[in-house]
Amino acid sequence: MNIPRCMSTQHPDNVNIPFFVNSADMDNEDEVEEAFYVFSHLGCDEQMWDYEGKEGDAFVVKKLLTKYKSFFNKKRIGQDVFLTLRLPNPEFERPEAKVLIETLESIPRSFDASKLVFKDDIAPIFEVILPMTQSELALDRIYSYYHKFVIGKQNYQAMEADISIADWVGKFAPSNINVIPLFEDKEHMLNSHNIVHAYLSDKDIEYQRVFYARSDPALNYGLLSAVLINKISHQNLQDLSEEISIDFYPIIGVGSPVFRGNFKPETVENVTKEYPSVYTYTIQSAFKYDNPPDEVYQALNKLKNIPIRKPHLMDEEKCKSFIEQYSTAYSKQIEKLAPTINKIAIYIPKRRRRNLHIGLFGYCRDVGKFCLPRAIGFTATMYSIGIPPSLLDLNSLTQNDYDFILTQYINYEEDLKEALKYYNSNQDFLKINIDSKLKDLGVDYEVDEIHKLYTDDIIKSLKKGRLEGLTEKILLAASRRRFLG
Repeated sequence: MNIPRCMSTQHPDNVNIPFFVNSADMDNEDEVEEAFYVFSHLGCDEQMWDYEGKEGDAFVVKKLLTKYKSFFNKKRIGQDVFLTLRLPNPEFERPEAKVLIETLESIPRSFDASKLVFKDDIAPIFEVILPMTQSELALDRIYSYYHKFVIGKQNYQAMEADISIADWVGKFAPSNINVIPLFEDKEHMLNSHNIVHAYLSDKDIEYQRVFYARSDPALNYGLLSAVLINKISHQNLQDLSEEISIDFYPIIGVGSPVFRGNFKPETVENVTKEYPSVYTYTIQSAFKYDNPPDEVYQALNKLKNIPIRKPHLMDEEKCKSFIEQYSTAYSKQIEKLAPTINKIAIYIPKRRRRNLHIGLFGYCRDVGKFCLPRAIGFTATMYSIGIPPSLLDLNSLTQNDYDFILTQYINYEEDLKEALKYYNSNQDFLKINIDSKLKDLGVDYEVDEIHKLYTDDIIKSLKKGRLEGLTEKILLAASRRRFLG
């Protein structure tokens, strides 16, 4: 059994445009090329193929095998490297609900494309991800629909006294798929072990992958809360594994900024120490394209060889009380900053051609009368005005709180210093005294002076109302950081 460690994703958080892309925003054909590139050159062993909020190419397997057959002769899709589909969630994305059906129908067609080339029964696609999972029923609907209607229809006849659909158009395979829950909000992340337990109660399976968001909890509740929620969830999943004797392979959705995970080639070891039980890490666009390819390859090779360990033992009850405290402090700051955030967010480059994501407030969050941009646009906006969003819950910390947090979030001091490199004390958007709080906590930091010059220019442009050329200024600062947002 080969479980991937490095899941390349289509998150648009990169500054630099890949060499195989001819425009500022990647389209479907570019993403087919991307899948080959990350498998063949970077060493990723999985590509998330995203249908959530965008139009994914349903013929990706056929296109890859047609163009790069010699490579996939040696690295078989579904055995050595993997394509995993992220579906739209019909509970929250009603306009895209039937895309779910179309996507599930594409799985047997991809099987046929692979069998035509290789003359065997290795399924190139057999796992799907359900975002915004909130119940076992949501998972069961997909699992059962695929088995009953996508595969099951082959046994029926289109007309009475006629041949079966399987005899007419060919047999349908694979017979079953694995459904991976993606938990994105506090309530359901903390209850994920119970949801997964209920889902597995009537299934005889070898293993289960479980996906935990890292960016959207940060957007919704702040940095500290996002880390604590994840770590409690990982501990609860480990306890369930030991209780029911099923192996779980957790996935975490980490990005390059501290706010979204601080996962970069140089921080691979630190992040795996923070989340020691996580098996698969997302390799987002900034990781892939804003760092030298040889550094990316070496970092991913290192990641694959880091052993999996048990999660940290968390003080769950105390952490939960802190989560409420930090979330409240964070929300108060966001409400004050929302008008500025939304004013700047429209100037953040998109990098991928995708639709607006609707549904859970983590994607379009109502704060008072304001609706925030998605996590990447939000993070890019905050960094562009010299306010790393990791600082927004600082004002709620006492020295005792800080000392306790360091026992639970082991990289917090280091992550805080990394975020502070891009803090600009000249901004007056954030109405809390960061330097005074840091002095009280005994935290020293160094500022990236070049980045500060870039954000000085952005802040000056905003104050004067001169917004022409703002995107170029945002990209200069982002290039210095080596991530957009």
